[in-house]
Amino acid sequence: MKYASVFLGVILAGMIVMGPASAVHAGPGNKIQIDGAVIASDVNPETKNGRFMVPLRMISENLGAEVNWSPSEVTLIKNQIKATLKLNSSVALKNGESVKLDVNPYLKSNRILVPLRFIAETFGCTVSYNNATVSIDTPPLLIDQVEIKALQHEYHMTMGGVVQQVKANTYHEAIYNIFVENKGIKVDAPAKFSWSVHDAEAGSYYKIGQFDFLDGNGDSVQRFDIYSLVNMGKHLPESPEVLLYDGTEEQWYLFSVDARDAVNQMMNRAAQNGFLTVISNTVP
Repeated sequence: MKYASVFLGVILAGMIVMGPASAVHAGPGNKIQIDGAVIASDVNPETKNGRFMVPLRMISENLGAEVNWSPSEVTLIKNQIKATLKLNSSVALKNGESVKLDVNPYLKSNRILVPLRFIAETFGCTVSYNNATVSIDTPPLLIDQVEIKALQHEYHMTMGGVVQQVKANTYHEAIYNIFVENKGIKVDAPAKFSWSVHDAEAGSYYKIGQFDFLDGNGDSVQRFDIYSLVNMGKHLPESPEVLLYDGTEEQWYLFSVDARDAVNQMMNRAAQNGFLTVISNTVP
């Protein structure tokens, strides 16, 4: 894997062969739950020296952290928090301050395993254990002091449409931040826009997704709609490819292709990890 090979020089220079005092216990029953959903991983979590060790990328991305690799270290970033770890090093950095790790990060099956508690608590989560299952509870997203319970996503196809919900605090926060941080300048509403590309014409816009952040009563606290340009093979240099409609403000903004793709990536990841439920599907 790419991120394993990045650490090859470090592995060759500093791989430590563990003796009997560094016993590792792995079992098929070891599971990780985040906000109640069991997270899948191609490398099982395991305990080492009494500490629960987990694959770094799997746990970090499911807690909403950005993962950046360099030849000698990995950096995790979420909001204003930055954590840095090195393979086989007992010292990590959290916002520039040194933190002593109980177990050094190590390589297994091309995955970097790290102490779960350090990662979880660094990003404000609580950890609890029940036999072979470890549960992580993440802080909820608050919008105008209202706690968000679900993110509802609706999109339409040629015939019918799909309504689905994500129920996981880290995904609510990550997707909300993508919208807020990537709002471009305010723009006027396009001359023509529609729910369906098939009802549109070149130069108009169709809504590829509606995202509602819901409170405990199922009411929308904040809504964002992503619109994509219909070009039908025509060159339309003055028309932005993607627009964002803030349904709460009733205001249109420029939005980037990268931001649109980032939202889609987070939704796909939520589905893969069991956080997404289809509420209705009327597509034939």
